[in-house]
Order: sequence, then C-alpha cells, then structure tokens
Amino acid sequence: MKTSDNRNKLPRKTAEQRKRAAELLAELYEYYPNPHCALNFTNPFELLVATILSAQCTDVRVNIVTEDLFRIWPTPQAMAKAPLPELEEAIRTTGFYRNKALAIREASRKIVDEHGGEVPRTMDELLSLRGAARKTANVVLGNAFGINDGVVVDTHVKRLANRFGLTRHQDPVKIERDLMALFPQGEWTNLSHLFIAHGRAACKARFSTPPDHSVCEKYGIRCTCNKLRP
Repeated sequence: MKTSDNRNKLPRKTAEQRKRAAELLAELYEYYPNPHCALNFTNPFELLVATILSAQCTDVRVNIVTEDLFRIWPTPQAMAKAPLPELEEAIRTTGFYRNKALAIREASRKIVDEHGGEVPRTMDELLSLRGAARKTANVVLGNAFGINDGVVVDTHVKRLANRFGLTRHQDPVKIERDLMALFPQGEWTNLSHLFIAHGRAACKARFSTPPDHSVCEKYGIRCTCNKLRP
C-alpha cells in the first residue's frame, strides 16, 4: 500500500537526533521482535469499533466485550440498526458506554450510507466518523490497511517519548510530529506498538525516587525511567 509523504511540514531534526532514534528503535525491536496491535480484530470495521471502545479502557476488557459484540452485530449494516439500549448494555463494562454506543452506531450508519459499507482508508474520511479522533484513525490505517499516515500517541507513547528525550511536548499532536520527524515512515505503526510494549513491561507510569533502573536494564533499553538525554 502506497503511503503519503507527511514529512514536508514536520519539525527539523539533526542527523544525530535521527541516528539516536534509529539506535533506540533497533534496541526496542531486539526485545520486542513481534510488535502488534493488542486489540483482537478480523477486519477494519472490527478494529474501528474496538479502538473506539478502548478509550479509558484496557485492551483486555475490550477484547472480552467485542467477542460477543461482533457475534451479535458483525457488520456495519447490522451495527447501524442496533437498538441503542441493547448496544449500551453490551459495551457497558468498557466505561462511557452511552457515548461509545452512540458513536459506534452513528459511525456505522455513515460507513453504510456514504462509504458503501466499507471503512474508509483516508485520514480525513476516518476523522469524519463519530468517535474517531486522530489516534483512532492512525490505529485503523496502520493496523487494518498498512498505511503509515501517523503515529498513535497514547499514554504509554506520550510518557516514553518524553522519557527517551524524543520530545519535550505534552500535547499529543506535537509529540506525534516529533516522532514522525525522527523515525522512518514505514516504522510509524510499529513504533507505537514498541513503545506500548515497553511501557507495559518495563517503563511504567510510576517509579521510585530516585528512579529504579533495574527493570529497564533487564530489557536492555538505555532508559533512566525518568529521562534520557544525549
């Protein structure tokens, strides 16, 4: 799948910064050689729904919920006709279930009415769907279609991008732009999976004072758990 070149308007990075990013990427691949999406899905529509449900919810819980959800409403056509109270009850345990149920049903209706029942393959079209922000669109494009249009910035990616010294921003959009400027476009989807894997296994949100480096050292990552500067 041909990807668009999004580097034109990105922040400028030095050769040394890109070299250091490449070294970090290689180390992450060494310890997490098979990066992948933790959400279970068999087609783009399932991934879209699962990603909407994943907001403020664990992937484990989403996978439990979607196992039954997709058995009841397996297609956009079926989901578009789902009775809202029944849909809400089916996804209740994911949290914010009223908003999520409405978003899923309205997104399904738009997919049916405007896209012939197929999940669209462009950022702009995905962003027009209810419940699909840029993070969701990046997940779907990268994992369902193999289109590296951007980097998914979740809480793990945000935390590690700062700890690794790859950005000084807290705004997800600015963090994404820094990461896109540092890493090859073909790695953007896997990059988020690698950061998430390391964030869950080693560089967790809480750490001791001073930071405990032993976990990150175990995984061979040059991370101080607080910050990593050249």
